[in-house]
Amino acid sequence: MTPIALALACLMFVTLGYSALCAASPFGTCRKCNGFGFAMDTDRKGRPKPGKSCRRCRATGKRIRVGRWLFNRAQRIYREGTH
Repeated sequence: MTPIALALACLMFVTLGYSALCAASPFGTCRKCNGFGFAMDTDRKGRPKPGKSCRRCRATGKRIRVGRWLFNRAQRIYREGTH
C-alpha cells in the first residue's frame, strides 16, 4: 500500500469514527466546567469553592460537538432551501 493510500485510509477511518461518535453521542462534557455546570473557583487560600454557573454550557454541563453542530447547520440550510 502506498503512503498516500495509507494516509487516505487513515483519514477516512478517523472521519467515519468521529461521524459515528457524533451520531451516537451528540453532546460532550463542557471543557470549561468539566461537566459540573459551574466553574470551580478557589479562594485566596487555595480552597475550592463553587463559583457562578458556567456561561459556555449554560449550567447544563454539556456542549454540542463540532461535527454535530455542522451536521445540524447543513440540515437546516438544506431544509430551508427546499421550501
